[in-house]
Amino acid sequence: MSFANASLFPVTAGVNGKGHLTLGGVDALELAAEYGTPLYVYDEATLRGMCREFVGEFTKRYPKTKVLFASKAFVNPAIAKLVTEEGLGMDVVSGGEIAVAQAARVPAKGLYFHGNNKTPQELEMALEVGLGRVVIDSFHELKLLNDLAKARGVKQDVMLRISPNVDPHTHVMTTTGTLDSKFGFAIETGDAAKAIRQALKSSNLNLIGIHFHLGSPIFELEPYSIAVDTILTYLAPFKKEGLNLQEFSPGGGFAIGYLRDKLPPPISSYAEVITTALKARLKDLGFGEPTLVVEPGRSIVGRAGVALYTVGGIKSIPGVRKYVSVDGGMGDNIRPAIYGSKYEAAIANRMGAKPAEKVTIAGKYCESGDVLIRDIELPTLETGDILAMPSAGAYAPSMASVYNLNPRPAIVMVANGKSRLIRRRESYKDMMINDVV
Repeated sequence: MSFANASLFPVTAGVNGKGHLTLGGVDALELAAEYGTPLYVYDEATLRGMCREFVGEFTKRYPKTKVLFASKAFVNPAIAKLVTEEGLGMDVVSGGEIAVAQAARVPAKGLYFHGNNKTPQELEMALEVGLGRVVIDSFHELKLLNDLAKARGVKQDVMLRISPNVDPHTHVMTTTGTLDSKFGFAIETGDAAKAIRQALKSSNLNLIGIHFHLGSPIFELEPYSIAVDTILTYLAPFKKEGLNLQEFSPGGGFAIGYLRDKLPPPISSYAEVITTALKARLKDLGFGEPTLVVEPGRSIVGRAGVALYTVGGIKSIPGVRKYVSVDGGMGDNIRPAIYGSKYEAAIANRMGAKPAEKVTIAGKYCESGDVLIRDIELPTLETGDILAMPSAGAYAPSMASVYNLNPRPAIVMVANGKSRLIRRRESYKDMMINDVV
């Protein structure tokens, strides 16, 4: 049985004979009863399917493609283990993410370390574990990493993050490839050229590739084509200075659907645009055939995750608004508050009910800005209903906080009619474990 916003839910989502939402063959109400709410549910089939789609769509167009999971979207040992099983490496941005990868026994050579201000301790950790690539983002890091590698007597493979100054037309706070950004060496200022030359001369760094990242989520295809062309054209003169382009990365930023009337292009379209632009410029400029490195994050875990909440208090203001409060909110999903992100929802215990009123879904946190969904048409809601919010798998659990000292939610994985806990609900004791009286 299909339902109105099925395209936003995991691929296994359905409706059973009781009219309840099912995820991975498991009744959502049974999940809520067993694990409590708020609850984040990840569908294994959707996760594995997205990994396979990225690998398949890119490698059939450009066989020398390496797919990395951008773990900042959300990672824990269970997710890291799954993406590794599907043949993906990982893009990590902190010592914590490296530690998770190590705990999941992800091969260190498959890790690419990003970030604009990696600490000396994190870089030491990267060198200690034998991490595959460090993507250098500043002159400070260029010198620091070279000195640390020299002290260890090793030569570290690196890439440089270059800013192409291409606007991907996404949210200003998630745009990263323009001139006015904390990320990357800008072409316009001359920093990119200076960084390339400094890296090539560094005694203990091996410059094997160039990386850029435009931002996220990117619904348009043209910015990728423009940026690939811009960067490769810019790099051509550096071949005679010793630049051997073994790897080339246009980053990630691939969009997912949050609203049923605004769905992204298919992965095949992103793959077609990127590989076509890459092959054309490589041929024109005589760069050979470097490995293409793509870094999907949101598009791997976003659709796979569904947030379940229990409806509590309901407040009607005649002629103004009807607030429906749930037992989660900005503590488990900060995106609506900081990005103005929009979501849809369904009533998991009454999937067949028709929309009857416009409501605003509010959270339980002590902030007026704690609103998950503003002005959504839903069936008449009652206290105790289970609200399901799809497309919640990316940048919700990973950005979760303990604001108001509310524990972070439990997370489960579902597959083939069964569920398993992959992160237990935080306890009050957990939240105080590092406090000193």
